[in-house]
Amino acid sequence: MQDVQTAAKIDEIIENFNFLDDWEDRYRYLIELGRSLDPLDDAAHNEDNKVRGCVSQVWLETRVAKDESGCPVLYLKGDSDAHIVRGLVALILALYSGQTASRILATDAEGLFESLDLSSHLTPQRSNGVRSMVERIKNDARAAV
Repeated sequence: MQDVQTAAKIDEIIENFNFLDDWEDRYRYLIELGRSLDPLDDAAHNEDNKVRGCVSQVWLETRVAKDESGCPVLYLKGDSDAHIVRGLVALILALYSGQTASRILATDAEGLFESLDLSSHLTPQRSNGVRSMVERIKNDARAAV
């Protein structure tokens, strides 16, 4: 079952992103999304939470709980030392946090990035970083199942 708040948030982000025609405005919006992230505790900026494969430093913290039917649900927090990457973290968290592990495994982040035309506007290093973040979240989902 999809978290209604998360579904509304990702839908709102997609709508806002599609409303912006200029890529400078879209980058500014990504930066604003990053600024809106809940802060990650200093203690969570550790090697266990660090995402490998990102040029910028990225940390993802995963908490697993069970929903009413006993399915594992992942709650994610994240941070980065780079403004645009922090915005990408916010976008990925809006897509995945609060979702069941099985839904996370079935959700295609790459399709979202293509639909927003982000794929063609990210550097290869940032694209690799996004793939690393998504793979880390999917690995956490596999471990929770």
